[in-house]
Amino acid sequence: MVPVLLLLLGFVLLIKGADFFVDGSSAIAKTFKIPPVIIGLTIVALGTSAPEAAVSIQAAMNQNNAISVSNVIGSNLFNLLMVIGCCAVLKKMNVDKSILRRDFPLCIFVTALTVFFLRDRGLSRTEGVILLLLFFVYLTVIVIAAIKNKEVGEDSIKPLPVWLSLVYIALGLVGVVWGGDLVVDNASRIAERLGMSSTLIGLTIVALGTSLPELVTSLVASAKGSSDLAIGNVIGSNICNILFVLAASASISPMKGISADSLIDGAVCLGVTVLMYLMCFRKKQFSRAQGAVCIVIYLVYTAYILLRNYNLLPF
Repeated sequence: MVPVLLLLLGFVLLIKGADFFVDGSSAIAKTFKIPPVIIGLTIVALGTSAPEAAVSIQAAMNQNNAISVSNVIGSNLFNLLMVIGCCAVLKKMNVDKSILRRDFPLCIFVTALTVFFLRDRGLSRTEGVILLLLFFVYLTVIVIAAIKNKEVGEDSIKPLPVWLSLVYIALGLVGVVWGGDLVVDNASRIAERLGMSSTLIGLTIVALGTSLPELVTSLVASAKGSSDLAIGNVIGSNICNILFVLAASASISPMKGISADSLIDGAVCLGVTVLMYLMCFRKKQFSRAQGAVCIVIYLVYTAYILLRNYNLLPF
């Protein structure tokens, strides 16, 4: 019971820590007259990936590569199938042309590149650095595009005194780091007690917990009719999870001995990403029926990985 409570506490610290970090960093940026669009595309984007980053980096440093990799793959699958699926069932989602032209294809490419890197069941420091460099190129491209198109958007950043902003940043970092440590340690304990592999718990419980910011943000945006924001949040988060979270983890602590199951899960994530792109390519939208299909696919795959974990598959 104690590990479960500590795991939940870890998730709370991760999510609230990320919130404090984003609020404090955004307020500092606003104080120095940085445009809201750049704050949104950099600080906020990184902030929503902070839970995944904290868990994966902590797991990599503890040599728990199964959780480090499966957390990213599981989060990306959850984002694509459950977040977009639930939002589409709630309300039909239109997909912006720029997402179809730039972000979705890039998401497919970086997922395919990651699966290629994992072919030897490892992720070296060099491969991590390559992914990180792609991340900085991606950030540069979207910031330049946003400035050119003057996509400033609504400035909803809360003004804060500099000293309070610094307190927010410090509290946020403490929450994210401490929360990540609690999640990794207690997820591993729960996995051992229930006979669950680290890969399974990373794909399910940890992935769900670290994806809560994306789920809440996208559902709220979709309910308000901002479906472009919801889909952009999901695809952007998936790109950040690979090019920032997984890349930083491998750059800090190279990964070896990744299970063959993780390679399969990565290939499935690639297939799902391609499928989602094809589903919305022609009509530039996700219908309620397509959203329901996405949810069913996620539930079926979850059943598969559960059966796989307990060696109950008939093949």
